[in-house]
Amino acid sequence: MWYFSWILGLGLACAFAILNAMWFELREGQTHDPRASRDVE
Repeated sequence: MWYFSWILGLGLACAFAILNAMWFELREGQTHDPRASRDVE
């Protein structure tokens, strides 16, 4: 049954990596660059 712990560990590691990437993208989208948000007329 050693393979069960491997599958569980790899699954949790992949889930953590995916959630971490999603969180990073969300945080990156929330940051504002004042130079980029200027109104151009």
